[in-house]
Amino acid sequence: MLKRLLLFCLCFLTSVKVDRETPWMAFIAEVDILSRSMVSETAKDGEEWPRYDSERRGYFRLYAPEATEVVVRCMGSDFQMQKGEKGYWYGVSRPLPVGFHLYRYYTDGEYAVDGSSRLYCGWKGGVNAIEIPEGPSGDFYRVQSVAHGRLNDFEYYSSVEGRQRHSYVYTPAEYDASSGRRYPVLYLQHGMRENEHAWAEQGKLSQIMDNLIATKACEPMIVVLDSGNIGLSYYDYTLEHPGVTESDYGSDFLPIMMKDLIPAIDSAFRTRGTREQRAMAGTSIGGRQTLDLALQHPEWFAYIGTFSGSFAFGPEQLDAVYNRTFTDADAFNSRLKVFFFGCGSNEDYNTEAISERLTEMGIHNQFYCSDGTGHEWLTWRRCLSAFVPLLFK
Repeated sequence: MLKRLLLFCLCFLTSVKVDRETPWMAFIAEVDILSRSMVSETAKDGEEWPRYDSERRGYFRLYAPEATEVVVRCMGSDFQMQKGEKGYWYGVSRPLPVGFHLYRYYTDGEYAVDGSSRLYCGWKGGVNAIEIPEGPSGDFYRVQSVAHGRLNDFEYYSSVEGRQRHSYVYTPAEYDASSGRRYPVLYLQHGMRENEHAWAEQGKLSQIMDNLIATKACEPMIVVLDSGNIGLSYYDYTLEHPGVTESDYGSDFLPIMMKDLIPAIDSAFRTRGTREQRAMAGTSIGGRQTLDLALQHPEWFAYIGTFSGSFAFGPEQLDAVYNRTFTDADAFNSRLKVFFFGCGSNEDYNTEAISERLTEMGIHNQFYCSDGTGHEWLTWRRCLSAFVPLLFK
């Protein structure tokens, strides 16, 4: 009888519309949230928010005692939050797709950071994120019981910029023990508003590479993550550099890579140091940077990949771009070993249309589509997992 009475009281309390000025009701709601949801892996150590439930809804909590209105923006939608006790606000999203999603708080219209979640690149000053896990299909980017490579901090001097720069350099688990062996290199670039931290953190580069190498799905290789100088959005970049064009955005990274980064990597690490053992790939704007560099300087790379590439041309312009390089299919195919195009099924960046048109022109290329994903990190994790096994065979 007592159990039935307690159950009735709990159902009654949680069914009543919570008044923003009734903090004890919000406390009941938080207890209910904690019981039905799990903490996201993006939460800081020891923190309990953000959270998600079995229906993939995100749950958010922000401390903002002086605010009169708080909104959480996630996946392009705004979700109103309700004020609870002790200055905390609570919000819930609609069901989210699996994968990694950025979110931002706005308190009375002003951007606010969630102190419970780790900060990720993707917005000025950093941005919070929630990870909605997928099932076994996501094991390829989870930590497994395999030998783990090392993500090295690497600093080098840029003669182009006249300053020190920072990169991450992934070396496979066997690198330290195999003192005489040299390795091929993949240069992997990020997208707009991001930097060298992107692939290391939200991209889960180390986990993907460890798992592929452990199962012999790909060759052991070095992977270099550097900032492509596109940390500012294109809009913010034009404010700081009046008169620039879209083609100028991120173009200053290309001479840095050729004159400074590649020579520094070849000097500091045991690389094979030839174009046949060097690859480049990038997401979004980083995909465009990849084509701009690798197609205009074929002496540097034999493998090229774009993941949701933000191209400055459409399929109807392929016979005119990059010094008409696609008009001589035999010469192009003899130089390039892999030409890879990947995207999500829920985005439209002309990726598949460009791949199809290149095939019609006789250009060998591989197309990959991530089912059910858009312009997001789950797409790019999957693209990397499909691209890397094609390299250095």
